Amino acid sequence: MSNTQASVMDDNTLVIECVKCNPKAQRLLFDKFAPKMLTVCLRYAKDTTEAEDVLQEGFVKVFGKLSDFKMEGSLEGWIRRIMVNTSLDALRKNKKYLTDAKLEDVEYKVMSLESASDQLQAEDLLKLVQLLPEGYKVVFNLFAIEGYSHKEIADLLGVSENTSKSQYSRARAHLRMQLEKLEIER
Repeated sequence: MSNTQASVMDDNTLVIECVKCNPKAQRLLFDKFAPKMLTVCLRYAKDTTEAEDVLQEGFVKVFGKLSDFKMEGSLEGWIRRIMVNTSLDALRKNKKYLTDAKLEDVEYKVMSLESASDQLQAEDLLKLVQLLPEGYKVVFNLFAIEGYSHKEIADLLGVSENTSKSQYSRARAHLRMQLEKLEIER
């Protein structure tokens, strides 16, 4: 296969070629999805190095399970789910995902912070999410960004649904507090 053929390959053909162990197709799949998936991994990892390790491990799983992809639905969505699960596995290994901060440390404030929110870039918000305590960060990412329900989160993390809801609520309160600090600094 020429480079031109590889660059115009659709996802289904890409999967078929990867399953045949075509190295050019494998490289193309990695190059196509790695930047977006690194962003997913960064939302769960403590730093870029850890996120890159999770990304690497996730792609090992992707290539190992690619023959299981049914060509139904989005390849990107299928890979994203593997990356989220790999990120959660890494957190479980380090036993960080259940770490909780005290409620007193996260003063719940319901202030309207529209002006701070309007000025924030997506990158700034990602940095604030990165600073959340681990338990908050995981639940916030799964619920607010990945779209999991609290029941699904509870099942994934082995916690109660109420714990998931509580962690999400506390994460939002913590983010509000950080947004308020940003507003005061501006």
